[in-house]
Amino acid sequence: MAMPLHTVSDVAALSPAPERPRRILISTDTYPPDVNGAAYFTHRLATGLAARGNDVHVVCQSEAGPASADVVDGVVVHRLRSAPLLVHPTMRVTVPTRLDRLVADINPDVLHTQGHFVVGRAAIAAARRAGVPVVATNHFMPDNLFQFAHIPEKLRIKAGRLAWRDFSRVFNRADHITTPTPLAARLLSDQGFGREVEPVSCGIDLTRFHPRAEPKSWARRMFDLPDRPTVLFVGRLDEEKRLDELVRALPLVLNETDAQVALVGKGNQRDELERLARSIGVSDRVFFLGFVPDENMSQAFSAADVFAMPGVAELQSIATLEAMASGLPVVAADAMALPHLVDGNGYLFQPGDVVGLARHLTAVLADDGLRARLGKASRELALTHDDQSSLARFERIYDEVAR
Repeated sequence: MAMPLHTVSDVAALSPAPERPRRILISTDTYPPDVNGAAYFTHRLATGLAARGNDVHVVCQSEAGPASADVVDGVVVHRLRSAPLLVHPTMRVTVPTRLDRLVADINPDVLHTQGHFVVGRAAIAAARRAGVPVVATNHFMPDNLFQFAHIPEKLRIKAGRLAWRDFSRVFNRADHITTPTPLAARLLSDQGFGREVEPVSCGIDLTRFHPRAEPKSWARRMFDLPDRPTVLFVGRLDEEKRLDELVRALPLVLNETDAQVALVGKGNQRDELERLARSIGVSDRVFFLGFVPDENMSQAFSAADVFAMPGVAELQSIATLEAMASGLPVVAADAMALPHLVDGNGYLFQPGDVVGLARHLTAVLADDGLRARLGKASRELALTHDDQSSLARFERIYDEVAR
């Protein structure tokens, strides 16, 4: 018996339609060229998801003022109109707007918001009105905002309570909530947030950040650093990083061993730190490297012998993770989530204990064998924070909430 003939249209009708890529809308109040941990994480999340075949859109504020849309690094970036922030003229704030039309045009499978401020709040509201599931990741601590809002010290406890109450009201509208570490999740519980919060590491690119075989003098030359033992900090030079403690510790370190401090980043504390270094006689040992492009950061870590993180408002600290992946021992404040990153690979010191900070830095810099052992332990710990594992977990979360 002759088999029936099928036309091309018949075959097309019988074939299953190809599945389109997972479509993700990420909302954030800070995105490159902004320089901070949340901006870096969001950029790496967006580009990492796009590289894995997802259709990724980011909605964020304009860094220049006017609204715009463009494809950057495989991600469609929708920038909302912004205006200068009166209390901090170098910063901008998004002009409030409804995002219903943008959400309708993109038609995402899920919204992944990175905060509860202007953009995150508007995106969550629009997603809820459109029936789009919401995943929310918290990077917020009130301490990160106090200096910019010029909140007096005596009012910060009350302001912090109000800020957490506002956070809870917005994030309670999400279907799934994450934060970078178990300690950061516990912080939300301690602040009265009653929802389950899943720790998902920010993750780092272990292929980019790894120990290097070439002499450290080569990397130091790239940054015009003298060839001597180097303590490195990477991050914003702002109040909550407490970099004055690192500068104050340096004379005590120099009493025992040769050393210098290199600070990578920009911030409003630079002038004050320069004055402090001059006043205590170490200005020739403190180097301000300014902004270092992300593609050069692995060389910055290669120039160092130990990484210091004296900040007290870290929910994970991507910079510390990258230093660990690069094989550096860590000396960090015993505050917030930093203890989660120090386990046989360095030392913790109590915030404000400059003598203790100096003692730990000296111990690492003065002992080659100890430094090598701690650096190896750092790398092993960093291997548990592979960004591909974090991206895969977020993809599973998106599928779970979209069912």
